[in-house]
Amino acid sequence: MTAQIPPEARQSALDISTTWLSQAGLRPTRQRVNLATLLVGDGQDRHVTAESLYEASRSSSDPVSLATVYNTLKAFCDAGVLREITVDGSKSYFDTNLTDHPHFYWEDEARLSDAPAEQLVLARVPDAPNGMEISKVDVVIRLRGK
Repeated sequence: MTAQIPPEARQSALDISTTWLSQAGLRPTRQRVNLATLLVGDGQDRHVTAESLYEASRSSSDPVSLATVYNTLKAFCDAGVLREITVDGSKSYFDTNLTDHPHFYWEDEARLSDAPAEQLVLARVPDAPNGMEISKVDVVIRLRGK
């Protein structure tokens, strides 16, 4: 999921993570900083599941529990720094790229990746029912081997 951060880059990753949290108005607790460092410390966008982030945390110098991972991911989504994409109604991925863009879901690998947004053309979406507004449109294109 994430590459191990070399010791010389650790301080930079911590600075990036702490800034990311403070810009979202989140208190930089030890657990949040640890998970934020795994998510954005190297400056790369990624898609993670709670389980893959938990596994990465277990390999770090400051592991956290799976319950903490779930609670922290929810807090990050509520603060608007992560986007949750649900696949199959039960499997959630968390995306650090907040721009509007479609995704490929690689069924054989159970993996989510960005799809080229410039190739997607949505001619029209249905009108929202009375009293409702569309908050976002998620496009997940499912792929499988031929």
